[in-house]
Amino acid sequence: MANLSGTLSILSAMFTPAILVSACGSLILTTSQRLSRSLDRQREVAQLLRQNQQQAATSTPDPAEHGHLTQQLLFAIRRARLLQRAMTSFHLALSIFIGSILAIGVFELTNISRAWIIAALSVAGALILLYSSVLLMQESRLARADVAEETAYLTQFTLADQERAAKQ
Repeated sequence: MANLSGTLSILSAMFTPAILVSACGSLILTTSQRLSRSLDRQREVAQLLRQNQQQAATSTPDPAEHGHLTQQLLFAIRRARLLQRAMTSFHLALSIFIGSILAIGVFELTNISRAWIIAALSVAGALILLYSSVLLMQESRLARADVAEETAYLTQFTLADQERAAKQ
């Protein structure tokens, strides 16, 4: 009976970091999707900017549109960089939590008492997870600013169209 309770104690100690491993996996998946969408947007805006520059060779370019597209490209680049840093941090946190699971198992099997190592790994993983979350918050703010800039740019055309329609 003592072996069973000791084994259950070991398993329960290993499950706590395993839940954090699962959380990291979910965050990696969603961040990967966000990064993919951000890179798609970056490519789309870069293509529109190239088209705008090609049109400039044959006609008078619209400086407002060029400025808008440049701003959109800068937003996309900054967002992709933040998301990439977050992805790297999530993978690092995942590795640390997996390392803490292994450490718990190895220390229990060898009857070595190194609780401070497990605690240090857990705290390091949690801090990196926090850092990654802060990066995602920064990216979300940037995404909001990006949408606000694009909305403001597009709204000016809608208002101009409404004014022209009212004059007719």
